[in-house]
Amino acid sequence: MKQITASLPFEWPSRAKVLGTAETLVIGAGGGLIFLVAGLPGGLISGSMIAVGIAAIAGRQLAVPPILTQTVLVLLGISLGSVVSRHLIQQVSAYPLTIGLLALATFCSTFGSSYYLQRVHGWDRTSAFLAGSPGALSQITILAVERGADLPGIAVVQTMRVIILTAALPMVLAVAGVAPSVAPSLTTTTASPLDLVELIFASLAASLVLRLIKFPASWMFGAMIASSLLHGAGWVEGGLPNWVRGVALVGIGALIGSRFARMRIKTLAGHINAALGSFAVAIAVSAIFVGIVALTTQVKFSDVVVAFAPGAMDAMLALALTLHIDPIFVGAHHLSRFVFVTIATPGIVHLFGRTQDDVDD
Repeated sequence: MKQITASLPFEWPSRAKVLGTAETLVIGAGGGLIFLVAGLPGGLISGSMIAVGIAAIAGRQLAVPPILTQTVLVLLGISLGSVVSRHLIQQVSAYPLTIGLLALATFCSTFGSSYYLQRVHGWDRTSAFLAGSPGALSQITILAVERGADLPGIAVVQTMRVIILTAALPMVLAVAGVAPSVAPSLTTTTASPLDLVELIFASLAASLVLRLIKFPASWMFGAMIASSLLHGAGWVEGGLPNWVRGVALVGIGALIGSRFARMRIKTLAGHINAALGSFAVAIAVSAIFVGIVALTTQVKFSDVVVAFAPGAMDAMLALALTLHIDPIFVGAHHLSRFVFVTIATPGIVHLFGRTQDDVDD
């Protein structure tokens, strides 16, 4: 019996992990509700992220376990897919041009940020290129380990970019008058119990298929694809209850904020100037391309801003949901950017970074 038990892969989480998860969710929910009551744009996700981030920097061991992360991403995907309409699908014809410009913006942003880190802060070329790459953090981390790059510095730069964008972007759009300060309800009705079961099963099935073929962000995109197909075909009407959608937004915010739990204050303070400067360069480059797209296409300005923002894919899609922004446009562009970074970054590091011999030495 002991041998059988020892061979089982599943282990119950420790009491400390359970309490840490509960504390993370409570703090995130509290922060999200405060921002929501205050009427701040993107309140649930921004408030949750900021509250959890502050607590994590203060030393609390906060975390969102994988099973809850996957659940939140599936719920987010279902909610994003529920706003799909024929009108949104008709806009797909404009994507090739904007995706091409996004690819160019990604390369320019990477080289601009890396040049800044090298010239102003004295970073080595490999660390600078990896820190300047917008997104695909897991792949960036693997490359950083293989190439002997400055992993703590890269983590600070990448994390600060996501945190700043997620917190500031909703407010910037609201102040500019191109996005509502309080997002309207995304669906007029809640799906029937039978439709909800159909949505959940189809979303899980699609997510598992995408996961098997190693598709990026499989849990979120699988659910989004399944929900989009069901709603677009008219087989399902309505979406998740508002409170479930709210839970998903709080969960995403808590997940982003909990990244600071693995970061020492000394490490954060030592790289904060590099992170802010690199972020400013990336935003300046992105703003140029956002202006080009806004002036040459009929795409809504708010859609372009969120689609071109060099932030995390899950966070930007969550903002698209809470700000009532076209999720298909934003999703297609952030997925494209993820593919660009995943494919191009190893080649850029190989060509312009330190040689492997230098790393081995």
